[in-house]
Amino acid sequence: MVGFRAFVLHHANRLSLGGSVRNRSDGSVECVVEGPRGAVSALLEYLRRGPSHARVEAVDVAEEPPAGERPPMQVTA
Repeated sequence: MVGFRAFVLHHANRLSLGGSVRNRSDGSVECVVEGPRGAVSALLEYLRRGPSHARVEAVDVAEEPPAGERPPMQVTA
């Protein structure tokens, strides 16, 4: 695992967020995140900046009702 997914995993785990992150076939990255609003907002700020070697073109956010307890952030296929 290299790049943006590792960046997301690192920051989400530091913020104690649950969810998943995956590469999409179009080259974008999709994250599903659950946790306290403040922690999710902090992760969004990291995502907007991205790692130093990445170019973030956009961060699209869709808020949904909480699904309940999620395992710690994980990378999925």
